[in-house]
Amino acid sequence: MTVGLADGEKTYFGAINAAARFAEVCAGYHLANPYPEQGAPLDHVINTLMTELWDQGFSQTQIRAAFEAALADMNRYAAGEEHRP
Repeated sequence: MTVGLADGEKTYFGAINAAARFAEVCAGYHLANPYPEQGAPLDHVINTLMTELWDQGFSQTQIRAAFEAALADMNRYAAGEEHRP
């Protein structure tokens, strides 16, 4: 018997998968660094993500809270390491 995902689960796991794919693209862009004169590639991408979230109707408060929550959780996820071993 196959059990399907509920709509909420599809959305949740779809967002997780999209974030993983986005991170892979960011890593490739970082390695290629096609425009070194523009600064760190990740800085540019994260800034663009912020503006795209704004353009999709998220408020400044929502965007800021999401970024701050992610930053607050980073040390727990990374177990205090600066880079993934």
